[in-house]
Amino acid sequence: MAGILFFHLFTFLPLNAQTATSILDKAAATVTMKEGVKADFKMTGSMGSTSGSIVIKGKKFHATTPQASVWFDGKTQWTYMKNNDEVNISTPNESQLQAINPYNFINLYKKGYKATMNSGSSSHVVHLTATSANQKIKELFITVNKKTYHPTQVKLLQGKKWTIFDISNLKKQTASDSQFRFNAKDFPHAEIIDLR
Repeated sequence: MAGILFFHLFTFLPLNAQTATSILDKAAATVTMKEGVKADFKMTGSMGSTSGSIVIKGKKFHATTPQASVWFDGKTQWTYMKNNDEVNISTPNESQLQAINPYNFINLYKKGYKATMNSGSSSHVVHLTATSANQKIKELFITVNKKTYHPTQVKLLQGKKWTIFDISNLKKQTASDSQFRFNAKDFPHAEIIDLR
């Protein structure tokens, strides 16, 4: 009896992980459309909360909140802070990008994380746990709509602090490459600080 129970447990765990990754494969496909996608988000964390919208095309994105706008063209990032009319230019590394672009989290499961999943009536919740102490993000919960496979929430643990992204109104939107680059003509009085 114990042997049968162990066998069922042993065969269930990889299947659950396989199902969790296939759910995330489908979710990733909904946010990595070749033309581009747009969504609204609300971010809540230890530093307060903000909301805004984001346009994504591959690794490129443009996020806007009441406090700031961020453009990333796949290599260079421009962050415009509205309160002091200042633009910081940088070349972010992968972990810095993860802290800015909520959709980067959707691809983390591919390397360095163990995946499990629970399903409710309308959504799947995939739980990712880092397999290495070197990972900046230790744990994630990604909620995926069962019908559309759109991610509706990403909850992640960095250090000892949780950050939650609630995602809504995800839809396909054709985006030109110029949308992901800062245009100085639109901000003629901004002070530009190059941190590269």
